[in-house]
Amino acid sequence: MPAPRYGSLQSPVHRIVLGGFEVTTIIDGGLQIPIQGPFLAEKGADEIAAITRAVHLPNDVIENSFVPTLVNTGHALVLFDTGFGALRRGNGAGFLRERLALAGYAPEDIDIVAFTHMHPDHIGGLLEGRAPAFANARLMVGRREFDEWHSGDNIPPQRAENRALFMKLVAPLADQFTFLEDGDQVCGGITAEAAFGHSLGHMMYRLQSDGLSALVWGDVANHFVFSLGFPDSPAGFDDDKEAAIATRRRVLDMVATQGLLVIGHHMPFPSVGYVEKAAGRYRWIPLSYQLRV
Repeated sequence: MPAPRYGSLQSPVHRIVLGGFEVTTIIDGGLQIPIQGPFLAEKGADEIAAITRAVHLPNDVIENSFVPTLVNTGHALVLFDTGFGALRRGNGAGFLRERLALAGYAPEDIDIVAFTHMHPDHIGGLLEGRAPAFANARLMVGRREFDEWHSGDNIPPQRAENRALFMKLVAPLADQFTFLEDGDQVCGGITAEAAFGHSLGHMMYRLQSDGLSALVWGDVANHFVFSLGFPDSPAGFDDDKEAAIATRRRVLDMVATQGLLVIGHHMPFPSVGYVEKAAGRYRWIPLSYQLRV
């Protein structure tokens, strides 16, 4: 009798140790999206086919994964971004909250939720139904990011639905937020750093413990090939494309020069790796066993 076929299988939770910190990445889900438009819009089909063929990717669609990060400092359990929540739960994403159990935690264990920015795949899981999804957590976000979405004056037209979501989910909780500036401390060993462009007040977060460092860079780069190999290519997801390109260039050069470990919301799961610079281009190097030996 033939064995049943179950399709592809990927563990949704991955944990590394960074000094005294434990860093867990959790797949909220994934959606298939077209390449051209979100990425490489200025390139023709033949050129895109050559780029994707060289890295063994399809030449028309890719899987866009969504990977929040959870950091246990030993004193606080800090969640970076909340995934889609119910917004996409019927369509392949929105599973962060239930998958916390696979990492050994419950939603009420989260002490701090720090947002990189206010796009739907980062804020959709803030509420579960009408109740806070992480009932005991303090909320943190960059001050500029909150103010830009709240005023709406500079939000690009294509983000109109996103702003409506912000006003529904986030704005009513304004008095529960701690607002961060560049260089502010989230808690011991975690510092906010400005990385504006993908959204108008996008933040990333540097982790430091026992002489080791890592960068939770949010959406500084949205794809491990298209964003790193072609950082000057305008990305459809970026709200201020000129600022996003400048930030992408700055951060890629920084992490490559410093040899800094990176955790990226849209990098291939487990979404942890390094950036290498060669011949003026950047390349994603997935984490192997470096932190286990």
